[in-house]
Parts: sequence; structure tokens; C-alpha cells
Amino acid sequence: MPDSTKRHPEPQQRHPEPKAKDLIIQIGNQSFTNPIFMASGTFGYGDDLTDLVDYSKLGAIITKGISLEPRAGNPTPRIIETSAGLINSIGLQNIGLKAFLKDKAPLYPKLKTRVIANIFGTSIEEFNELTDAMNRVEALAGIELNISCPNVKKGGVEFGVDPKATTEVVKNARSRTKLPIIVKLTPNVTDMTIIAKAAADEGADALTVSNTFLSMRIDVLKRRPSLATTFGGISGPAILPIILRQVWQVSSAVKIPVIASGGIMTTHDALEYLMAGATAIQIGTATYINPKAAHEILAGIKDYLTSNNLTLQDLIGIAKEG
Repeated sequence: MPDSTKRHPEPQQRHPEPKAKDLIIQIGNQSFTNPIFMASGTFGYGDDLTDLVDYSKLGAIITKGISLEPRAGNPTPRIIETSAGLINSIGLQNIGLKAFLKDKAPLYPKLKTRVIANIFGTSIEEFNELTDAMNRVEALAGIELNISCPNVKKGGVEFGVDPKATTEVVKNARSRTKLPIIVKLTPNVTDMTIIAKAAADEGADALTVSNTFLSMRIDVLKRRPSLATTFGGISGPAILPIILRQVWQVSSAVKIPVIASGGIMTTHDALEYLMAGATAIQIGTATYINPKAAHEILAGIKDYLTSNNLTLQDLIGIAKEG
């Protein structure tokens, strides 16, 4: 995979490679060995790629979204390629809480990385029940709340577009767990900072910026939408410049860590997000093309820090200085 970090001139003097401790980040009461996280929905439940990926080089894996009951997902076709990205309408297909606790959770103490559980519900009560269940999962390092879901008790409006609904979800979760709470924001709002502040004010430990953008394509031969559900969420390089702007804005508006997620394919992409104020990054679509993308990006970040005599903390938000 091409790595555009080579555009940066390298100083004449080489500096020692960053020590492992220099890459550690803190989210709530948990520490992570480095800022490279695997995005929810792209890495299964955490045990899918053990034969291809060195888990010890990952800061964390975020599981596929988990709901109370199993979900079959949307009808096909539900994923299509588009210019510089993918559009998916998987429909949050998953095995449900019971099977997750029985078949997946027992594996996590044996993995060589941290695991964060992504959960979603269609009511506050469902979020509460899922949060309570995650407290019983050994070795879990956090909970990511996917609030890009319809609140069935409020007419189907997404939790994440309503500051009051966001407040209620996060407030309830915070009262039920000591695990770090990461709130995954939706980009489909006019001003993400309003939602970000609402989550931070109620005790969120970090924010993921962000979920996919609502989008569509049309099959010109069939003269119908390409996806069975008409609309889907676009991910990949196409959305990076927009998410980068949102990371800059959100990280300026709150004091908790921001985790960037959107179109990261190379070290250069990751560096941009870190310089814009992200504390960590999530890699998703890139894994479909290159399962070892996370390894290569981490190595590239280390090389950049070494070449420029910087620490990771120096890098975070550096583009805002001056």
C-alpha cells in the first residue's frame, strides 16, 4: 500500500525510535499500548483475523455492534463499491447479546490486545440492559455506544441527532458502569459539537468521530437504487476531508479524547487526524484491502515521530498551534 508520508522531508539527524511507553494513550480508567484501534463492523467480534494480524501491535479492537436480540440484517444487495469508498447497508447484523456472552466474551482474556464492545439499542432500556451485561465481561476495556440508531419511543429519530436523547443515553450508561464510555457520533447533523458537548457533559470518556454518511447510488441498467434499502452509509477515503474537519471542531470543543474514524488508508491519513486533535484513530475499510494496514500505519507513525524528534503527545493537535 503506498504511503504518502514520504512527502515529509527527513531531518539529517536520526533520533531513537519511540519507546513503547511513549505510545500509550489513556481513555477513562484504561490505558492502551498505542493509538491504533480497529473500527467496529470491520473486524468482527475480535477473534476473526488471528491468523492474519499480530494483535499485540493493535491498541484495541472494537467489536461488531451488539444488540439484545440477534439481527439478520438487511436484504441484499447491501454493500457496493463506489469512488474512493464503500457504501453499506448491512443493517447491524449480529449474533445478539446471549450468543456474544457465551461464544465470544470468554475469548477476550486470551487476546493480545484490548477489546471494546460496541453496543446499540432502540430504546434507553435496551442500552441500559446491554451496558449492565458488559460489566460482566472479563477483560473488557470499554464500551462504545453507537447512538446512530432510531429511538423507537421518539418516532424513530436517531439518538445521535438529538442532544437530549444523547444526554439520556450517556447519563444512564455512566451511572451503570465504571468502564470507559466512548460515544460514537453520527456525522449526519448540522453541528456535531452540540452533540459532542452533550455526551462529554454527561460523563463520556471519549468520542468517536464518526460514523458513516448517509448516501446512495443508482444502478443505471436496472434503473433502481443499487442497494435494497436505497440508502446506506459511505466509508473510505471519500469522507476523510469531511471527518477531518469534524475532528478538528470536536476536539476543540471538548476536553476528552477524540478517536478519529473515517477513510484512514495510510500513515499520512493517520498523521493528519492526529495533528487535527485526535488522540487515537480507528481503521476500518483499509482492512478489507490490506489486513495488515494497521501494522503498517503504526510503523509509519513511529518512523515519523523518530524522524521529526516528536512524541505522540507532541503530535496531537499540533496543527492548531500558532
